[in-house]
Amino acid sequence: MDLFQLEVFVMVAREGSFSRAAEKLYRTQPAVSQAIRKLEDELGEALFDRSSRDGHLTDAGRVLHEYAHKLLNLRGEAAEALVQLREMRKGRLNIAANEYTCLYLLPVLTDFRRLYPLVKTTVERSLASRIPQEILEHNVELGVLSFNPEDPLLRSIVVYRDELAFVVYPRHTLAKTHQVNIKQLGVESFVAHHVPSPFRDKVIQAFKRHKTPLNMDAELPTIEAIKKFVIMENGVALVPAICLEGELARGELVRVHVADLKLERRLRLVYRKHANLSHAARAFLKVAEAMASNGRGYLFQPER
Repeated sequence: MDLFQLEVFVMVAREGSFSRAAEKLYRTQPAVSQAIRKLEDELGEALFDRSSRDGHLTDAGRVLHEYAHKLLNLRGEAAEALVQLREMRKGRLNIAANEYTCLYLLPVLTDFRRLYPLVKTTVERSLASRIPQEILEHNVELGVLSFNPEDPLLRSIVVYRDELAFVVYPRHTLAKTHQVNIKQLGVESFVAHHVPSPFRDKVIQAFKRHKTPLNMDAELPTIEAIKKFVIMENGVALVPAICLEGELARGELVRVHVADLKLERRLRLVYRKHANLSHAARAFLKVAEAMASNGRGYLFQPER
């Protein structure tokens, strides 16, 4: 039993005639009769009373007629739903990010939501180390990472260039200094992120190269907590620059350049290499690509 057979069956029932149904369907009468006969053979039931010239339905025909209408209506609903997805009048998009990389998403999501307000967008918080697996397991469609996952099953696009920024509270002795070197930081008390990362390791190695102690006297679980702790005059910190816009603008923190500590971080949009991306995901990538024209650190450079 297929939808074409049901369509023929419903038309014959509606018209009360095989010949009129054939005209409506732009088919020959033998083709319509053959479709009904095949349907009856498959179901093992007569659907029309052949003794009646009006093509009356049998009891089995009346039962099937009710379900055939439902199935054909579902086909129409499914087709309309697909049109709505194509035209971005519905749909959903799941993205994985962590506390830091989520900040890149905010302006991109703003443009995306302005263009496609009916698409439900969810950003799921995840550890960066877990995001590649979340994508491969189809739990999310896109992910944002600050490192190249180097997995042959994933494709990555560099979308933002960031760097670690050294910040102090306004009354700190270095607040009025435009630039310092690493050796000057050997006496400072650093508030650090307790989660291991490649950039944490790079900072540690940089201090070792300059034979300078790195005093991480306090470790906190989030970047937001680190910033607030420094604002409360509890030390200094190295924080991704993208996280500091508000605090620097309000004068709550002061950025000081460290001449021999320039660590660039590149954020990437990542997805499965051979995925048939949803219309929403493809549209999001287009918005991210358009953001690159704004400059201010935004890029759109496929890596592989």
